Amino acid sequence: MELRQIATFHSPLESKFGVPKQSGLASHLEGRVVFLPDFRNADALRGIEGFDYLWLIWAFSANPHQAASPVVRPPVLGGNERVGVFASRSPFRPNPIGLSSVRLDRVEWETPEGPVLYVKGADLMDGTPIYDIKPYLPYADCHAEAKAGFTDVRKWERLKVVFSEDAAGKLSEKERTEVGEVLSLDPRPRYHTDVMRVYGMPYAGRDVKFHTDGETLFVIDVV
Repeated sequence: MELRQIATFHSPLESKFGVPKQSGLASHLEGRVVFLPDFRNADALRGIEGFDYLWLIWAFSANPHQAASPVVRPPVLGGNERVGVFASRSPFRPNPIGLSSVRLDRVEWETPEGPVLYVKGADLMDGTPIYDIKPYLPYADCHAEAKAGFTDVRKWERLKVVFSEDAAGKLSEKERTEVGEVLSLDPRPRYHTDVMRVYGMPYAGRDVKFHTDGETLFVIDVV
């Protein structure tokens, strides 16, 4: 089976570092789905504005490594415990295909790039290839009482994010909301514990500098 790329995802997050581990965790983070020229046909999107959420089917394009093990170490388990690859959402899979539920914010029908979908809450980095888009159907896709395996035991614990006056002044209110939400998820590798280390997260052509004491994350500059 040959998959055809239909669109490209555009996000202010320009590298894997900082991208939320699951969709919906950074609900204010905005991205754009821009269709390739062969698919810039408004008829293909007819009726899509009637849905609140969409499924994006995409490629782990920034992961060059082939799956070499039947087990993986999910970040939510601290990066130390192993589970089966098919019991996880790890990018290290036999077929590097991702699936994300995103909120459809709006459709801009007439742009130089054809119809463009604006979505929120995606866990895709800038430049990610999109293979397909399907509407999210609550009556079929939502199972509110379903068990969630190891994620029922280990929840994402958000950090408090504090902006320095200088860093806050270099970001708009919308950007501070996006950056704060993303950084509250703690993008550092779980084995990094040096509280003095300064990290940089690429964001919209800039580098967001921060460090954390493990409970509070301090944004110290934007360059």
